[in-house]
Amino acid sequence: MEERTAGPSPGGGSRTGRNLPAAIGVGAGLAASVLITLYTVKELFLLVLVAAVGVGVVELVRAFATRGIRVPAVPILVGLAAMQAAAYWGGGAWLLGTFVVFAFGLLVWRMFAGGTDGYVRDATASVFILFYPPLLAGFAALLLAPPDGNDRVLIFIAVTVASDIGGYAAGVLFGRHPMSLISPKKTWEGFGGSVLACTLVGTWLVTWLLGGEWWQGALIGALAAALATVGDLVESMIKRDLGIKDLGTILPGHGGLMDRLDSLVSTLVPVWLLLALFV
Repeated sequence: MEERTAGPSPGGGSRTGRNLPAAIGVGAGLAASVLITLYTVKELFLLVLVAAVGVGVVELVRAFATRGIRVPAVPILVGLAAMQAAAYWGGGAWLLGTFVVFAFGLLVWRMFAGGTDGYVRDATASVFILFYPPLLAGFAALLLAPPDGNDRVLIFIAVTVASDIGGYAAGVLFGRHPMSLISPKKTWEGFGGSVLACTLVGTWLVTWLLGGEWWQGALIGALAAALATVGDLVESMIKRDLGIKDLGTILPGHGGLMDRLDSLVSTLVPVWLLLALFV
């Protein structure tokens, strides 16, 4: 999520330039779907995960197409579903193996889909989209698999969302110093808000839900804040290279699904690793 620096907004709307009621309503709906599935039938969360990441994949495929890069959506979507199932029921080795099978399959697919012109470009982009976000999302399935997996997934989502909310609020209220030319609306003040919010939420949830040490939760939160910011910048680079503002419009007040998934997928692997070490 991109924060906004303080200042008046054009047209007399929200000072953030966003439709905040719509954004809050969408966020509440997404939170409800996550909580209900996590704490009823965990496998239902996998369906929510596949659906959300699948929409993100389609958004990326369409965005790449604006620059003449041909990426086949169907085999990547099949690979996405296969990788989540492999990770949940088979573990990390099955996740990696499934990724390799589908990555090689994409190379073969492109051989018969359009001749030699642009083969390296299209094949590279296809494997990139298979990795980002489907392979990274597979670590959510790894988080979910243990008996306490619903709590682990909740911690991962909560600290990442806290990064977005803390950074957004601090950026709006205090933001004055841009962090990067890649995303001028991100500020150091906003980053400080992200770190503070993530650290507090991580400390609270790790000690409450998993019985961990406070410093473990604080470390997870601080790392999540840093990596969520990096994830935002990575997606900003993709959008700038493609010459687009948002990857989609499916979520009122938010943009596309990938505009919300960028920070989540970038924090997944480190949070999974730290929770595996600590718990």
